[in-house]
Amino acid sequence: MIQIEGLTVIFNAGTQDERAAIDGLSLSVPRGQWISLIGSNGAGKTTLLNAIAGSVPVAAGRVVLDGIDRAGEPEYHRARIVGRVRQDPTAGTAPEMTVMDNLALASRKGPRRLLPAKPASLKRRLLERLAELGMGLEDRAGENVSRLSGGQRQALALLMAAMTRPAVLLLDEHTAALDPRNADIVMELTRRFVRDYDLTAKATGSS
Repeated sequence: MIQIEGLTVIFNAGTQDERAAIDGLSLSVPRGQWISLIGSNGAGKTTLLNAIAGSVPVAAGRVVLDGIDRAGEPEYHRARIVGRVRQDPTAGTAPEMTVMDNLALASRKGPRRLLPAKPASLKRRLLERLAELGMGLEDRAGENVSRLSGGQRQALALLMAAMTRPAVLLLDEHTAALDPRNADIVMELTRRFVRDYDLTAKATGSS
């Protein structure tokens, strides 16, 4: 679940340009629910996701994820329980690594119990995950991600974020840069992963 209490994020603190990007925000998202934040550019949607992920410092308030206040926890610690897919399809993957290598790195983020004991078992499991996308990527597992289309890369980034069953999945307008067909595919995959992996998801969208 996500429990935010009195969250305040200040940009340029202590300068003449100081401003509160988020001021005293509180909200609660029960486990397994999916909520969307709608607002214009500059409204603070991405800043809120950054605060949840630990990408920006919190001036005040609590960010409770999976029952623990993470407000003072660094981003790399929160990455174990927070999955994220950004708007840019190139941002969630390592382009000069293979599809399989990207997935293998992502698989090590989750609890150890999810990892098979042998590399061969890991490879079989990851190929099964790729097949879930319905894009034929299981046949392109040895290719560099840079050779994939935007829709394929975003679907891969979504799988990488969701497959370890994070406590929270953050979706930052993750279909906005895709053409309508690929946007529909990625959104349907998102619904399926949130349902099948019992994820708590927070998405952003423009008004």
